[in-house]
Amino acid sequence: MSEQKYLENYDKQEFEAPLITVDSVLFTCHEGELKVLLVERANHPEQGKWGLPGGFVDLQLDSSLSDSALRRLKEKTGVIPPYIEQLKTYGGPQRDKRGWSVTVCYSALVSFQACKSHIDSVADVQWVSVEQLNYIELAFDHRQLIVDARERLRQKALYSIVPAYALPEVFTLPELQQVHELLIGKALQKKSFRRRIEQAELLIDTGDKRSERGRPASLYRMKADAGGFNFIRNLEY
Repeated sequence: MSEQKYLENYDKQEFEAPLITVDSVLFTCHEGELKVLLVERANHPEQGKWGLPGGFVDLQLDSSLSDSALRRLKEKTGVIPPYIEQLKTYGGPQRDKRGWSVTVCYSALVSFQACKSHIDSVADVQWVSVEQLNYIELAFDHRQLIVDARERLRQKALYSIVPAYALPEVFTLPELQQVHELLIGKALQKKSFRRRIEQAELLIDTGDKRSERGRPASLYRMKADAGGFNFIRNLEY
């Protein structure tokens, strides 16, 4: 039998397939707290619980898993993050009451200011402080997805300037350091941090300044490819 003939007669329904979904963990930094974007589930299963924005892969609409994740994010929250990266794949018979399921989880960090208007316009979507998650009953295994994404973000903050995605388009070096410290969970030495950032040449000096505690601070923006840069040594040293 030729391969063409085999494919013509292949029955996709012959073997039971798992449910395939995508989920996204979106973080932001606001009011000195790390927050995650949650959606209240309108339908069963887990109706009424809060969970991550996501949904089933659509074979007709989605040309890739990342396309699926971005489409679901836009549909449910109106937010399109500046970047998105695949975190991990989770699967098993206990994840979903509907059956054996697999979800491909994505994560990203976004500026609160950039998406505030979108979030405010959707009744069942809200930013929740990571510190408050212990008091909320989350859907499926989404708590574990958030824990894993939080750890990935901590590592990113140690080795890259991905934390800058949580800031407005222009920002000061002290603001960038504050976000790094929030995500890492400890203070960083100011002179060392500034020297490492400046030596890497990841930022563009806008030429403008903003007064901070009476002293003018230079305003910067990220270079287009800065998010993909990794420091050889982490920023703690």
